[in-house]
Amino acid sequence: MIEYTLARSKRKTVALYVRYGRVEVRAPLAMPKPEIDRFVASKEKWITDRLARSQDQSRRRESFGLNYGDTVPYRGKNYPIAAKSGNRIGFDDAAFFMPPGLAPERIKSACVQIYRMLAGRDLPKRTLEFAKRMAVMPTAVKINGAAARWGSCSAKKSINFSWRLVMADDAVIDYVVVHELAHLTEMNHSARFWAIVEGILPDYGKRRDRLKELQKS
Repeated sequence: MIEYTLARSKRKTVALYVRYGRVEVRAPLAMPKPEIDRFVASKEKWITDRLARSQDQSRRRESFGLNYGDTVPYRGKNYPIAAKSGNRIGFDDAAFFMPPGLAPERIKSACVQIYRMLAGRDLPKRTLEFAKRMAVMPTAVKINGAAARWGSCSAKKSINFSWRLVMADDAVIDYVVVHELAHLTEMNHSARFWAIVEGILPDYGKRRDRLKELQKS
């Protein structure tokens, strides 16, 4: 039997996701566990193929290194990694800067630190702007290192974003922010949920497609 994590909600259908080497099933609250197991078993070949692809992507990400002069994405644009005298790391609107002489793995680690800093600055601000428009307010906005999800909303109405989200362009960032804020009203993906999203972002479908493309990269 394929191992999976199970998330139940007030949804009407069962859905299956394979991301970053893990299998997640989202099912209705009343759906019996044996029925969920049968559903997963019926998708075994599809899951196996997706797991192999996901694990290959994870290996490539882990082995990926960075060097001075390489470019990295931030809010849809590419910026160079630059050596700057001193001990500070950061972003100056022109480059991701850090001390000279760092090894590729240390450069990669420094970039992650910078991304976390930028996510902690940008994402709560953007969330607050949309929260006011949507007349909702999360209990907290947190930044984490999640690799499988760009964002999530807890039962306690706390919103979490992966620092990786700031790599995406603003249209995608706004879609994820609005998506999670909509969960403060509708904790499922019902027609009412998508109506809330569409009311703020009429072109959310195109933004969602763009997000899916980014998840494959």
